[in-house]
Amino acid sequence: MCCETNRRFLLLYASQKGQAKAIAEEICQQTPEHGFRADIHCISESEKYDLKREKDPVVIVTSTTGDGDPPDTAVKFVKDISDKTLPLNHFSHLRYGLLGLGDSEYSSFCNGGKQIDKRFQELGAQRFYETGLADDAVGLELVVDPWITGLWAALNQEFASRKEDPGCPDKTALLWASRGCKIEHLNLEDLAVQNRGLSKNEGKVTPVPPVQHSQPSLSRLVPPLSHSALNVPALPPEYLEVELQENTGQESSSMEDLLPLISERPLVHVPLSRAVQLTRNDAMKTTLLLELDVSETTFSYQPGDAFNVICPNHASEVDELLRFLGLSEKKEHLVCLKVMPGTKKKGADVPWYIPEKSSVNFILTWCLEIRTVPKKAFLRSLVEHTTDAGAKRRLEELCSKQGASDYNTFVRDAGVCLLDLLHAFPTCKPPLSLLIEHLPRLQARPYSAASSGLFQPGKMRFVFNVLELPSHLGEQRRGVCTGWLAGLAAPLLQADVKNQAPFTPKIAISSRLVNTFHLPDDPSVPLLMVGPGTGIAPFMGFLQHREKLQGDYKERTFGETWLFFGCRSKAKDYLFRDELQHFVANGTLTHLKVCFSRDPPAQPAAPKYVQDHLRLCSKEITRILLEERGYLYVCGDAKNMAKDVNSALVNILIAERGEDQLGALKILATLRDEKRYLQDIWA
Repeated sequence: MCCETNRRFLLLYASQKGQAKAIAEEICQQTPEHGFRADIHCISESEKYDLKREKDPVVIVTSTTGDGDPPDTAVKFVKDISDKTLPLNHFSHLRYGLLGLGDSEYSSFCNGGKQIDKRFQELGAQRFYETGLADDAVGLELVVDPWITGLWAALNQEFASRKEDPGCPDKTALLWASRGCKIEHLNLEDLAVQNRGLSKNEGKVTPVPPVQHSQPSLSRLVPPLSHSALNVPALPPEYLEVELQENTGQESSSMEDLLPLISERPLVHVPLSRAVQLTRNDAMKTTLLLELDVSETTFSYQPGDAFNVICPNHASEVDELLRFLGLSEKKEHLVCLKVMPGTKKKGADVPWYIPEKSSVNFILTWCLEIRTVPKKAFLRSLVEHTTDAGAKRRLEELCSKQGASDYNTFVRDAGVCLLDLLHAFPTCKPPLSLLIEHLPRLQARPYSAASSGLFQPGKMRFVFNVLELPSHLGEQRRGVCTGWLAGLAAPLLQADVKNQAPFTPKIAISSRLVNTFHLPDDPSVPLLMVGPGTGIAPFMGFLQHREKLQGDYKERTFGETWLFFGCRSKAKDYLFRDELQHFVANGTLTHLKVCFSRDPPAQPAAPKYVQDHLRLCSKEITRILLEERGYLYVCGDAKNMAKDVNSALVNILIAERGEDQLGALKILATLRDEKRYLQDIWA
């Protein structure tokens, strides 16, 4: 393409689980055919770019983690640009476009991207392209795909306006011009309609005769989609070569030597010293409490902190995957990885989380997220390794624009993973290299400490539900980490019942980079704690800590403490019942409000959920938050509970303070800004 060297833009990504990075790499891959050159970097690699001197357009792709926090890779960047001493024209020379990724099930949707966008605007930067906010709750691709398509037109306009481009519009820009579209005011909804089937990096696929069935499924071809011509994504370039070497035992490393190489944070190996089942056997969910012995380590924590557990994929699923790949007999072979010479992938590199001299089994067990829902790019690559014509066609449908609805229904919403695909398409035989290229890194799982190191020196407790997830095959799959932990805890639980000396397995844990869910420094500040189900975990640490302080400093003043807890059944899953009653009895917990959503109500108007109890205590809540500058903590489910609690707070402020809805929302926003309304929530 002409003018390529003059049409450079800086492409930065901030990724927590790899999605933002993958999207940035997709943008980078498309740049040459549109006549641009992308200079791509992780936003944390500040030594490789300099925004203060950047003259070219800047494109940023960033995710959001937690409840509105920037990803770990962007924490320092956000801190640096948030410096209040920076002049208001600090970025006045910058022109940028930003794509934020988030999940609307969280109250602070796309806040990682919004935070950067807002600060760039405050520092004088100007957008050359409309900010995109993609929602993982409905499908990132609904915004990501049209946003990327429109990016090329926006960049063409940007370079044209700079008079640095002697005139080399690509076909996308010409197409937009022929349609009379004003590309300086791009609308993402219009993009989704106007560019359906127009992207240059897509190929046409003609229909093949389908097997006649009335209803579509993951593997089934059904009209009218099976009779349609398809626009499928370009084939992602392969970039890794895999060589397997027989493991003689001399070059292999132990698991404890390899695990630190797959973690971004320093690891400590700690024994499980105790396990307790907190729910009755007939409860809807099984809830376990595990206690870790951290006394022989340097690991420290505060009440409310979350920490990471390094977990493996389930051994049975790894074995099944090895059989599909034809590698069962070579599972202990060592994997030698190198970048394929001449690959077309920009910035290709061996993934850092695949250690040298690790076995096939170790990589599939500890390094790759084999349960992840396959992206469309992965489906496109699987087409090339499938022999059956009908299966190839169906995979093409699922990754095509025309098959977007089927992808959402049968892949994304169904939680289909690679194993499900290999069952559904038996002639699909991908090589190991393809899995390493497309499957993301197996993430450590975060858990909240349910204890205080001041109250229990050398110990740390945490609580979790053992997840049971329906698979595409109709069977129940346990959660990757919770199922593994439950298996480790089983001997401890049995030993406790039989009064035997327990087996003490070890797990690897690490601290989290950012933890803000903490008690106020001043113990006289009143606390409101909302934590149904396992959301009670950090508050047990808060209360342990408060009990210890009240015992050690009897002359000090301590603020009142309110806990709003809810569960399904008083008899089956009332977590920490005895401990909570102990805290009430000794004055550590001044108000305990409990509700049971599945039990028959004790009286007609009895509260069913925690938000119902909040409404009944509206005057006290308003007094504590607005008059006494108390703290409000919410922990638990983001999808329903956290939103319902927030709505209840809005209604309380409307009723008690005469605010309209906007005024109530502003008060809650102020509480968040002051770090007095804190959430530790998950989807």
